[in-house]
Amino acid sequence: MSAARDFRDFILRGNVVDLAVGIVIGAAFGAMVTALVTDFITPLLAIPGKVDFGNLTFTVGGGVFKYGHFINTVIAFLLIALVVFFFIVRPVNAVMARFKPTPEEPVPTKTCPYCRSSIAVDATRCAFCTSDLQPAARASQA
Repeated sequence: MSAARDFRDFILRGNVVDLAVGIVIGAAFGAMVTALVTDFITPLLAIPGKVDFGNLTFTVGGGVFKYGHFINTVIAFLLIALVVFFFIVRPVNAVMARFKPTPEEPVPTKTCPYCRSSIAVDATRCAFCTSDLQPAARASQA
C-alpha cells in the first residue's frame, strides 16, 4: 500500500473528521461566548462606577508588570465560566434529564429446577433444557 493511500485512509476515518468538526465548532462557539461576555456582561461591571484595571502596572528595574491586564483576564474568565454554566450547562442538563429514558423494569425470573438456568417466571417450558415446568402459582383472588 502506498503512503498516499495510507494518508487518505487516515484522513477519511470518521474519528479524524469528527475531531476536526468538533474543533472548528468549539472555536466558533468560544468566540461567540467571549463576544457575549465582552460586549454584554463585562460592561455591566462598569455601571456602578468607572472600573478599568487594564492600565494598572508597576515597574521593577526595566520590567513593566501589567497586573491590571491579568485582573481583567481573570474577571473575563470567571464571567465566561458563569455564562457557560448558567446559559449552556444547566439548560442542557435540564433538557437531557427531561428526555432521559426511564429504566425498564427487570423481567421477573425463576430458576429451572432441572438445569438451573434463569427463565421467565411464567414459563411452562425451559428454553435451555426444554423440560416441562409447572405454571407459576397465581395469587388467589378474594
